[in-house]
Amino acid sequence: MSMRVAVVTGASSGIGAELVRRLRSLGWHTVGLSRRPSDADEHEDCDVSDRLAVDETAARVLARHQRVDLLVNNAGTRGGSGFLEIDPQRLEQTLATNFLGGVWVTRAFLPALARGSRIVNIVSVAGLIADGPYSATKHAQLALSRTLAVQLAPRGIHVLTVNPGYVETPGFPQRTRHGPLVRPLIVDPPFVVDRILAALDRGRREIVVPRWYRPFAVLQALAPGTLARARALARR
Repeated sequence: MSMRVAVVTGASSGIGAELVRRLRSLGWHTVGLSRRPSDADEHEDCDVSDRLAVDETAARVLARHQRVDLLVNNAGTRGGSGFLEIDPQRLEQTLATNFLGGVWVTRAFLPALARGSRIVNIVSVAGLIADGPYSATKHAQLALSRTLAVQLAPRGIHVLTVNPGYVETPGFPQRTRHGPLVRPLIVDPPFVVDRILAALDRGRREIVVPRWYRPFAVLQALAPGTLARARALARR
């Protein structure tokens, strides 16, 4: 049996680190891309927002591995609380990491993605609900993922879009930021990874993790005006 190779961005912590650990336990050969060291079988220091750095990193990886069976676009960064307050450079960096990072990584590794390869894009429930700069970058990433699912289907490449809700990670310390009403909704990386692996096994195209966030996304899609008014009243 040939070695299955998985490339995971944002592999040093949170969902990415847990996914690397689980894939290794299942016999995958993992390549981690992140700005800090990871526990992957191979690690590449890479900032996904830097297109040239991504291209150079991919060239090194593809020199060692001609085929990539699983590509996970997981790297992400937090955005500010509002478009009117956020520092412009912070906004540009958030967009470059959360959206353009996925574009650059996918394009760079595309030569190694063959029929039967899979791409997992870790987006966010925030991409389904309008809520500031971070949400906007995740809206863009969601559009990218859904477009790739259509564009790559004729090549036999499967794309899974994952929309997690609140997840406790070092980069997103949710339990210290939210009150008692929100804390029960917060999950940990192993929970998300379980859902990702199950979705891959079942050939799913898009999932919300946990499922109980789905009604909020439906409300945003079906009644955006009502939701906007309710949220505006809540801020008064």
